[in-house]
Amino acid sequence: MTGSELRTAEDPAAVLALSKETGLVPPEELRTWWSVCGGTANLAFAEVLPPFYTPIGPSDSLRSWRLKRGFWPPELDSEAGTPTTGFHPMWLPIAFDGCGDALAVDLRPGVLSGCVVEWDRECHEMVKPEWTSVTEMLDQVATALEQRSRLGHCEPLVTHDGRLDWRTG
Repeated sequence: MTGSELRTAEDPAAVLALSKETGLVPPEELRTWWSVCGGTANLAFAEVLPPFYTPIGPSDSLRSWRLKRGFWPPELDSEAGTPTTGFHPMWLPIAFDGCGDALAVDLRPGVLSGCVVEWDRECHEMVKPEWTSVTEMLDQVATALEQRSRLGHCEPLVTHDGRLDWRTG
């Protein structure tokens, strides 16, 4: 079952280590989410976020941020939520898909600072914010699950073995 893959919060020191190395301060709403969900053990898949993303905690966020340094864009002076080529160093990864794509919180300055973006590794780009905040993302996911309704182009489905899946189309 998907829920059994999720682990409880990591030690708060993990958030401090993330902040120290990246120079980024996770927004309060992200720290609150991480205080109850530390991702999955050994990066096991638990596709809680549509269409196929597994949440990660602060330690795995730092690992992902380090791995994505090779994809940083040449132009770093841009506002939160604006399209970019490359993985911006002011993004904190919050979920992975197993293929290199990521959901991240965009901490660049601007009106949309704190929005959640989807980075496409194959295209090396982010086109637009997916949600204005972590809170909006979690609220919309919860509503789709509770009402068994569509979220964007995805619909929640529980498989015969009790795993959450997001059917696209």
